[in-house]
Amino acid sequence: METYLIPILASIVAGFINAIAGGGTLITFPALIFAGLDPLSANITNTVALWLGPFTSALSYRRTLRENFPTLKTFLPPSLLGALLGAFFLIYTPPETFKKAVPFLIGFATLLLAFSELILKFITRLGNSSKLLPILLQFLTAVYGSYFGAGIGIMMASSIVLSGVSNMQLTIALKNFLGFVINLLGALIFLFSGKVAFDFVLVMMPAFMLGGYLGAVVAKRLNQKTAKAVIVAWGFLLSFVFFIKEFGLL
Repeated sequence: METYLIPILASIVAGFINAIAGGGTLITFPALIFAGLDPLSANITNTVALWLGPFTSALSYRRTLRENFPTLKTFLPPSLLGALLGAFFLIYTPPETFKKAVPFLIGFATLLLAFSELILKFITRLGNSSKLLPILLQFLTAVYGSYFGAGIGIMMASSIVLSGVSNMQLTIALKNFLGFVINLLGALIFLFSGKVAFDFVLVMMPAFMLGGYLGAVVAKRLNQKTAKAVIVAWGFLLSFVFFIKEFGLL
Protein backbone atom coordinates (compact mmCIF):
# COMPACT_ATOMS: atom_id res chain seq x y z
CA MET A 1 0.00 0.00 0.00
CA GLU A 2 2.94 2.34 0.68
CA THR A 3 3.81 2.18 -3.03
CA TYR A 4 0.47 3.74 -3.94
CA LEU A 5 0.31 6.35 -1.20
CA ILE A 6 2.31 9.08 -2.97
CA PRO A 7 0.51 8.67 -6.36
CA ILE A 8 -2.87 8.74 -4.55
CA LEU A 9 -2.00 11.92 -2.65
CA ALA A 10 -0.48 13.43 -5.80
CA SER A 11 -3.70 12.68 -7.73
CA ILE A 12 -5.81 14.43 -5.09
CA VAL A 13 -3.49 17.46 -5.24
CA ALA A 14 -3.45 17.37 -9.06
CA GLY A 15 -7.24 17.30 -9.29
CA PHE A 16 -7.40 20.12 -6.77
CA ILE A 17 -4.96 22.44 -8.56
CA ASN A 18 -6.39 21.62 -12.01
CA ALA A 19 -9.70 23.01 -10.80
CA ILE A 20 -7.94 26.20 -9.72
CA ALA A 21 -4.95 26.98 -11.93
CA GLY A 22 -3.99 23.90 -14.01
CA GLY A 23 -0.68 22.01 -14.08
CA GLY A 24 -1.77 18.79 -12.36
CA THR A 25 0.45 16.61 -14.55
CA LEU A 26 3.48 18.31 -12.99
CA ILE A 27 2.40 16.67 -9.72
CA THR A 28 1.30 13.16 -10.77
CA PHE A 29 4.00 12.45 -13.37
CA PRO A 30 6.98 12.74 -10.98
CA ALA A 31 4.98 10.93 -8.28
CA LEU A 32 4.71 7.88 -10.56
CA ILE A 33 8.44 8.01 -11.28
CA PHE A 34 9.11 8.21 -7.53
CA ALA A 35 6.86 5.16 -7.10
CA GLY A 36 9.16 3.16 -9.38
CA LEU A 37 7.82 3.53 -12.93
CA ASP A 38 10.15 4.48 -15.77
CA PRO A 39 9.36 7.93 -17.28
CA LEU A 40 7.70 6.54 -20.43
CA SER A 41 5.42 4.17 -18.51
CA ALA A 42 4.72 6.93 -15.97
CA ASN A 43 3.61 9.31 -18.70
CA ILE A 44 1.35 6.74 -20.38
CA THR A 45 -0.13 5.59 -17.06
CA ASN A 46 -0.73 9.21 -16.07
CA THR A 47 -2.74 9.87 -19.25
CA VAL A 48 -4.92 6.79 -18.77
CA ALA A 49 -5.50 7.56 -15.08
CA LEU A 50 -6.46 11.22 -15.46
CA TRP A 51 -8.55 11.30 -18.64
CA LEU A 52 -11.78 11.70 -16.63
CA GLY A 53 -10.73 15.13 -15.38
CA PRO A 54 -11.55 17.11 -18.55
CA PHE A 55 -14.70 15.00 -19.03
CA THR A 56 -16.24 16.00 -15.71
CA SER A 57 -15.40 19.64 -16.47
CA ALA A 58 -16.87 19.41 -19.99
CA LEU A 59 -20.15 18.01 -18.66
CA SER A 60 -20.92 21.27 -16.89
CA TYR A 61 -20.73 23.07 -20.25
CA ARG A 62 -22.82 20.64 -22.30
CA ARG A 63 -25.50 23.24 -23.10
CA THR A 64 -22.88 25.73 -24.32
CA LEU A 65 -21.32 23.02 -26.47
CA ARG A 66 -24.68 22.08 -28.03
CA GLU A 67 -25.41 25.69 -28.87
CA ASN A 68 -21.99 26.14 -30.50
CA PHE A 69 -21.63 22.77 -32.21
CA PRO A 70 -20.46 24.28 -35.57
CA THR A 71 -17.44 25.81 -33.80
CA LEU A 72 -16.76 22.56 -31.95
CA LYS A 73 -17.00 20.62 -35.21
CA THR A 74 -14.25 22.80 -36.70
CA PHE A 75 -11.76 21.80 -34.01
CA LEU A 76 -12.63 18.10 -33.73
CA PRO A 77 -10.78 16.75 -36.83
CA PRO A 78 -7.39 18.34 -36.02
CA SER A 79 -7.79 17.28 -32.39
CA LEU A 80 -8.50 13.65 -33.29
CA LEU A 81 -5.74 13.42 -35.90
CA GLY A 82 -3.18 15.14 -33.67
CA ALA A 83 -4.03 12.97 -30.65
CA LEU A 84 -3.69 9.85 -32.79
CA LEU A 85 -0.25 10.84 -34.07
CA GLY A 86 0.95 11.99 -30.66
CA ALA A 87 -0.07 8.70 -29.02
CA PHE A 88 1.76 6.62 -31.61
CA PHE A 89 4.82 8.87 -31.43
CA LEU A 90 4.93 8.28 -27.68
CA ILE A 91 4.46 4.50 -27.90
CA TYR A 92 7.31 4.17 -30.38
CA THR A 93 9.64 6.58 -28.61
CA PRO A 94 12.53 4.61 -27.06
CA PRO A 95 12.37 4.87 -23.25
CA GLU A 96 15.87 6.33 -23.05
CA THR A 97 15.03 9.02 -25.60
CA PHE A 98 11.87 9.98 -23.72
CA LYS A 99 13.82 10.03 -20.47
CA LYS A 100 16.20 12.63 -21.92
CA ALA A 101 13.26 14.70 -23.18
CA VAL A 102 11.51 14.82 -19.77
CA PRO A 103 13.25 17.93 -18.33
CA PHE A 104 12.54 19.86 -21.53
CA LEU A 105 8.89 18.76 -21.68
CA ILE A 106 8.36 19.77 -18.05
CA GLY A 107 10.16 23.07 -18.65
CA PHE A 108 8.02 23.81 -21.72
CA ALA A 109 4.79 23.01 -19.86
CA THR A 110 5.87 25.22 -16.94
CA LEU A 111 6.64 28.13 -19.27
CA LEU A 112 3.20 27.80 -20.84
CA LEU A 113 1.61 27.98 -17.42
CA ALA A 114 3.83 30.84 -16.23
CA PHE A 115 3.10 33.04 -19.24
CA SER A 116 -0.46 31.88 -19.96
CA GLU A 117 -2.01 35.34 -19.49
CA LEU A 118 0.55 37.04 -21.73
CA ILE A 119 0.12 34.36 -24.40
CA LEU A 120 -3.66 34.79 -24.43
CA LYS A 121 -3.38 38.59 -24.60
CA PHE A 122 -1.00 38.31 -27.55
CA ILE A 123 -3.26 35.83 -29.35
CA THR A 124 -6.29 38.05 -28.74
CA ARG A 125 -4.52 41.00 -30.35
CA LEU A 126 -3.73 38.94 -33.43
CA GLY A 127 -7.45 38.46 -34.00
CA ASN A 128 -8.97 36.22 -36.64
CA SER A 129 -6.28 36.82 -39.24
CA SER A 130 -6.27 33.33 -40.75
CA LYS A 131 -8.69 30.42 -40.85
CA LEU A 132 -5.90 27.87 -41.26
CA LEU A 133 -3.65 29.01 -38.40
CA PRO A 134 -6.04 28.08 -35.53
CA ILE A 135 -6.60 24.63 -37.06
CA LEU A 136 -2.86 24.05 -37.44
CA LEU A 137 -2.22 25.21 -33.89
CA GLN A 138 -4.94 22.90 -32.57
CA PHE A 139 -3.43 19.97 -34.49
CA LEU A 140 0.03 20.63 -32.99
CA THR A 141 -1.57 21.06 -29.57
CA ALA A 142 -3.27 17.67 -29.88
CA VAL A 143 0.00 16.00 -30.95
CA TYR A 144 1.79 17.45 -27.92
CA GLY A 145 -1.20 16.81 -25.65
CA SER A 146 -1.31 13.12 -26.46
CA TYR A 147 2.48 12.86 -26.25
CA PHE A 148 2.95 14.58 -22.88
CA GLY A 149 -0.09 16.69 -22.03
CA ALA A 150 0.99 19.22 -19.42
CA GLY A 151 0.10 22.76 -20.46
CA ILE A 152 -2.24 21.95 -23.36
CA GLY A 153 -5.03 24.02 -21.80
CA ILE A 154 -3.36 27.32 -22.65
CA MET A 155 -2.39 26.04 -26.12
CA MET A 156 -5.99 25.07 -26.87
CA ALA A 157 -7.32 28.35 -25.52
CA SER A 158 -4.90 30.13 -27.86
CA SER A 159 -6.09 28.27 -30.96
CA ILE A 160 -9.75 28.85 -30.01
CA VAL A 161 -9.28 32.59 -29.40
CA LEU A 162 -7.27 32.87 -32.61
CA SER A 163 -10.26 31.46 -34.54
CA GLY A 164 -12.33 34.47 -33.49
CA VAL A 165 -14.06 33.18 -30.35
CA SER A 166 -14.26 36.06 -27.87
CA ASN A 167 -16.61 34.56 -25.27
CA MET A 168 -14.47 33.22 -22.40
CA GLN A 169 -17.12 30.73 -21.23
CA LEU A 170 -17.27 29.24 -24.74
CA THR A 171 -13.46 29.11 -24.84
CA ILE A 172 -13.40 27.19 -21.55
CA ALA A 173 -16.16 24.84 -22.72
CA LEU A 174 -14.38 24.03 -25.99
CA LYS A 175 -11.01 23.69 -24.24
CA ASN A 176 -12.39 21.22 -21.69
CA PHE A 177 -14.22 19.08 -24.23
CA LEU A 178 -11.34 18.99 -26.72
CA GLY A 179 -8.97 18.15 -23.87
CA PHE A 180 -11.24 15.25 -22.97
CA VAL A 181 -11.25 14.03 -26.60
CA ILE A 182 -7.46 14.22 -26.86
CA ASN A 183 -6.91 12.42 -23.54
CA LEU A 184 -9.55 9.78 -24.27
CA LEU A 185 -8.15 8.87 -27.68
CA GLY A 186 -4.62 8.74 -26.27
CA ALA A 187 -5.79 6.61 -23.33
CA LEU A 188 -7.61 4.15 -25.61
CA ILE A 189 -4.48 3.65 -27.70
CA PHE A 190 -2.25 3.39 -24.65
CA LEU A 191 -4.46 0.64 -23.17
CA PHE A 192 -3.02 -1.74 -25.76
CA SER A 193 0.57 -0.53 -25.56
CA GLY A 194 1.60 -2.88 -22.77
CA LYS A 195 3.06 0.10 -20.89
CA VAL A 196 0.12 0.98 -18.63
CA ALA A 197 0.47 0.24 -14.91
CA PHE A 198 -3.20 -0.58 -14.29
CA ASP A 199 -2.80 -0.91 -10.53
CA PHE A 200 -1.82 2.77 -10.36
CA VAL A 201 -4.64 3.74 -12.73
CA LEU A 202 -7.26 2.17 -10.46
CA VAL A 203 -6.12 4.06 -7.36
CA MET A 204 -5.40 7.37 -9.08
CA MET A 205 -8.69 7.86 -10.94
CA PRO A 206 -10.97 8.23 -7.89
CA ALA A 207 -8.31 10.27 -6.06
CA PHE A 208 -8.09 12.70 -8.99
CA MET A 209 -11.88 13.08 -9.12
CA LEU A 210 -11.96 13.73 -5.36
CA GLY A 211 -9.29 16.41 -5.71
CA GLY A 212 -11.21 18.01 -8.58
CA TYR A 213 -14.36 18.19 -6.49
CA LEU A 214 -12.50 19.73 -3.54
CA GLY A 215 -10.78 22.20 -5.84
CA ALA A 216 -14.08 23.30 -7.35
CA VAL A 217 -15.49 23.89 -3.86
CA VAL A 218 -12.66 26.18 -2.74
CA ALA A 219 -11.72 27.70 -6.11
CA LYS A 220 -13.65 30.91 -5.53
CA ARG A 221 -12.04 31.51 -2.17
CA LEU A 222 -8.42 30.72 -3.05
CA ASN A 223 -6.02 33.19 -4.61
CA GLN A 224 -5.45 31.70 -8.07
CA LYS A 225 -2.30 33.73 -8.71
CA THR A 226 -0.68 32.35 -5.55
CA ALA A 227 -1.62 28.77 -6.47
CA LYS A 228 -0.29 29.28 -9.99
CA ALA A 229 3.00 30.74 -8.69
CA VAL A 230 3.55 27.70 -6.45
CA ILE A 231 2.90 25.28 -9.33
CA VAL A 232 5.21 27.22 -11.67
CA ALA A 233 8.00 27.19 -9.06
CA TRP A 234 7.47 23.43 -8.59
CA GLY A 235 7.60 22.89 -12.36
CA PHE A 236 10.87 24.77 -12.78
CA LEU A 237 12.37 22.88 -9.84
CA LEU A 238 11.34 19.55 -11.38
CA SER A 239 12.75 20.51 -14.77
CA PHE A 240 16.05 21.48 -13.15
CA VAL A 241 16.31 18.30 -11.04
CA PHE A 242 15.48 15.99 -13.98
CA PHE A 243 17.97 17.86 -16.20
CA ILE A 244 20.79 17.60 -13.65
CA LYS A 245 20.04 13.95 -12.96
CA GLU A 246 19.62 12.86 -16.58
CA PHE A 247 22.69 14.55 -18.00
CA GLY A 248 25.12 13.23 -15.45
CA LEU A 249 25.60 16.32 -13.32
CA LEU A 250 24.21 14.74 -10.15
